[in-house]
Amino acid sequence: MASYQTNLFINNEFVPSSTGETFEVYNPVDDSLITNAVQVASDADVDTAVAAAKTAFKTWRKTPSTQRAAMMIRYANLLEKHLDEVAKLESICMGLPVHLAKFLLVLQVSNFRYFAGMADKIAGETYPEDGDGYFKMVNYEPLGVVAGIAAWNATQLFVGWKIAPAVAAGNTIIFKTSEKSPLAVLYLGALFKEAGFPPGVINLLSGAANTGSKMASHMDIAKISFTGSINAGRQVQIAAAKSNLKIVTLELGGKSASIIFNDANIENAVTHNSQNFLFNSAQTCSAGSRILVQEGVAAAFIEKLKAAYTQIAASMGDPALASTFMGPVADQAQFSRVMEFIDGAKAEGTEVLTGGGRQGNKGRFIQPTILLNPDKNSRVYTEEIFGPVVTVKTFKTEDEVIEMANNTVFGLAATVYTTNLTRAMRVTSQLEAGLVSVNSSHTALLQTPWGGWKESGYGREGGIHGFTEYLQTKTVHINMNAPDN
Repeated sequence: MASYQTNLFINNEFVPSSTGETFEVYNPVDDSLITNAVQVASDADVDTAVAAAKTAFKTWRKTPSTQRAAMMIRYANLLEKHLDEVAKLESICMGLPVHLAKFLLVLQVSNFRYFAGMADKIAGETYPEDGDGYFKMVNYEPLGVVAGIAAWNATQLFVGWKIAPAVAAGNTIIFKTSEKSPLAVLYLGALFKEAGFPPGVINLLSGAANTGSKMASHMDIAKISFTGSINAGRQVQIAAAKSNLKIVTLELGGKSASIIFNDANIENAVTHNSQNFLFNSAQTCSAGSRILVQEGVAAAFIEKLKAAYTQIAASMGDPALASTFMGPVADQAQFSRVMEFIDGAKAEGTEVLTGGGRQGNKGRFIQPTILLNPDKNSRVYTEEIFGPVVTVKTFKTEDEVIEMANNTVFGLAATVYTTNLTRAMRVTSQLEAGLVSVNSSHTALLQTPWGGWKESGYGREGGIHGFTEYLQTKTVHINMNAPDN
């Protein structure tokens, strides 16, 4: 068995769990054991990490912004040099094709460079005395010790969204990776240390729900940013409220609508609803899993979509190969969850246009699946599947499709395909989603924030909006009429 870094990274040192508890990670390509030695951070380990971060914050917040930025740039440069090794670790843990793992790592690198550029741009505000007798200042200061909990599907991007803005703003952080994808994050500890980050500034933990619960309820953590399911997000929010009322950012997934009007460029719509939807086996929170296509182009679009899905199914395989576009889902639990949705749809009589089963006889591969016209109250139409399954329904009018798109508890993303700019502006303004793209599936870009409406969560990550979430205001009033001694 190959050797991997499986220890916790606390105070710039790799250490075993205080309890000795470990967990196993399996390769979803063939269900082979990768390692059985990944350490589980106990309550005591979380306390140790928080104490280290709390001590480090005293000096880190005073570290000149140019020095903080320089460390971030050095780290980004180091990560680029180790891109292949880190991508391989991410791929073997959760089946992400290597070229997509590298894509996410490049996004992380870009985010560290972007937020490094923000470190010296934390401006304040001043207001002159205006008859009230006071000179007024508003300062922006770091929160202190913050925490990030990442989902497994795009862990390397979440490192960039959570760690980079936190340390750029002068905070220290405890970051927990998912138990499904721990190895690549733990590898990063050595790079953070080599880049010059002082002990305690960045701490990396592995573990499952119990570790996350301890972080969410910790009295010395000022903010927690969580990416994951709605149910887990609710528990994080409850724990935060019951403890020290820490600030919470929640990104909780979606059931996004992809709206295709009669005047859309059909080839473009097919590309974004096949290749881009099936990115990472459609294990992406913003995936447009509810396709709503106008009746005039429905037949042509569905025919082309089926052909695209069939072609992609033929290219499924080992994610370690550069030729592989689509790999397996993350693990047995995710495989069982997705297949339960598909089997339930079949039992309800929903038409399976293509796919609908396991691909091959080993590993966690699921065929790209298209379900036609499911019941509007069915689980496949209303719940997040988080797998390569899309539903297709038709509509007649613009008003009808807006109502259909918004009829969900989620509000993360939506996409609109049309060549009519006026319609695009009109429809996007009425969609109840935090992320809307026109003639494209939604992707993470450096300058714009990521986050949802409704039960998809609140708070934002990425861009200047994600940066300011790691700052708090301090109002200072100076009495201009105070007598001199």
